[in-house]
Amino acid sequence: MSYRDQFIWKRGIQLSINCYQLTEKFPKSELYGLTSQIRRASVSVPSNIAEGYGRRTQNEYIQFLHIALGSLRELDTQLIIANKVKLATSELFNPVLEEVDRMQGILVSTIQKLKS
Repeated sequence: MSYRDQFIWKRGIQLSINCYQLTEKFPKSELYGLTSQIRRASVSVPSNIAEGYGRRTQNEYIQFLHIALGSLRELDTQLIIANKVKLATSELFNPVLEEVDRMQGILVSTIQKLKS
């Protein structure tokens, strides 16, 4: 089985796509600011899931899932700031923020299952 078959990785990919679509609506003046940071953090989530899946031990995989979780929390913070400074409408932000919350639950649950 490949990391590409992992539900958690597929959700991370979709989250990244959603973040790219959201940030397309941001002002061009944010291209090197929050747009870039949000995109990098969102890409980091499935990237770390994939990298961890390819490691030799389960503990290494768990370590990379923790890194993905850190990137997800960084993304959440950046999205909240972007929302508060009104870079796009709340209607555009809310579905992405809800997906971040769901993804956090999936990551935490996966880490707990692997640890037990």
